[in-house]
Amino acid sequence: MTDKARLKIAYLCDHSPLDKNLYSGGNARIYGALQKHVGDVDILPADWGGLALLRRLIHRLPEKYILRLGWRVHLALAPRINRTLSRQLADGGYDVLFAAYSFHALRGLQRPDGLITAYTSDATPTTYRLSPIGQSFQQKRGLARVFDPLVQRAEQQVFSQVDHLFWPSTWIRDAVVNLHNLPPERNLVLPWGANIDDPDAGTPPAFGHADRLNLLVVGRNWFAKGGPLAFDTMQALRAQGLDARLTVVGCTPPDFHRNEWVTVHPQLDKAIPEQLSQFTDYFRQAHFLVMPSMESYGFAFCEASAYGLPSLCYQVGGVPVRDGVNGHALPHGAKADDFAQVITGYLDAPERYATLRETTRTEYRDRLNWDAWGRAVAEILGADPV
Repeated sequence: MTDKARLKIAYLCDHSPLDKNLYSGGNARIYGALQKHVGDVDILPADWGGLALLRRLIHRLPEKYILRLGWRVHLALAPRINRTLSRQLADGGYDVLFAAYSFHALRGLQRPDGLITAYTSDATPTTYRLSPIGQSFQQKRGLARVFDPLVQRAEQQVFSQVDHLFWPSTWIRDAVVNLHNLPPERNLVLPWGANIDDPDAGTPPAFGHADRLNLLVVGRNWFAKGGPLAFDTMQALRAQGLDARLTVVGCTPPDFHRNEWVTVHPQLDKAIPEQLSQFTDYFRQAHFLVMPSMESYGFAFCEASAYGLPSLCYQVGGVPVRDGVNGHALPHGAKADDFAQVITGYLDAPERYATLRETTRTEYRDRLNWDAWGRAVAEILGADPV
């Protein structure tokens, strides 16, 4: 990309993309892909301007209250919070305002003429709430419900004014378009990528009835990631005489979901070379990522694809697993025996498994990486992609 072709981008999110841990790393990867492929990116401040003290007070609350209260207060006060940001946009000479995740940060923002606006997220508060995913975690009561219609109207207002809406899955694209009656041509599906640098997939592990069968679960919440069903799948395979093992990275299962065939690493920091090497080894040694989770996307599925590791999951939300391409997405409600049957089917035809690993890696190389995302965004926004 030449300097002339690089766009000047204002980046807006309710948390800085320089923190690689927030939004499961997605915020940092979006920012990095824009910087690499689209233009020079300035991060707009997320401190609420004159209401910075209120933001700091909210962020001193327990995490569950920060998540529930923070964005709603931001949405309500956005027109006031955004006065300073509106002036920055007017004076900054930007070509593009790119917002990630926090649609509420766009409410009431005054944009100068000629400024292109773009937005990306894997869900919105309303689509999440109305989906089977959101309803499976639904716990709110009373006053919180009063805000639901207000949030939905705010979404419609904000999204109707954005030039380009980049959704990582068909599921969220269709949900937003249908709910808010938006023009389909402004709502595009651009899959997100893996939150790791491009790895060497390594040599596939031996795969046969007599070989050790390695299953993998990755995530911070054992239950939300479908850990119990992964454990039961391992047990179902062992009941058939297979030497199935389960490795868990990122959380600690309860005692009743642990035995001598379960290996647990509560945390592996990919920023530490030794722990990244261990993380990589688990992906290379595994035969299947088994995660029947309830989530709107799932970066772990992209990471598995980067290693040529097929995924088994539920067909819910926008999980980036295409059936028979980089794994299998089973109907929501499928049982451990159903997941075990998929695995044993490949054991009976190992050549099919070898092909599945190849197409899984190809899916990552062609679609589920941030360079592919960045180049597609660059083309749409009128920059010269790298």
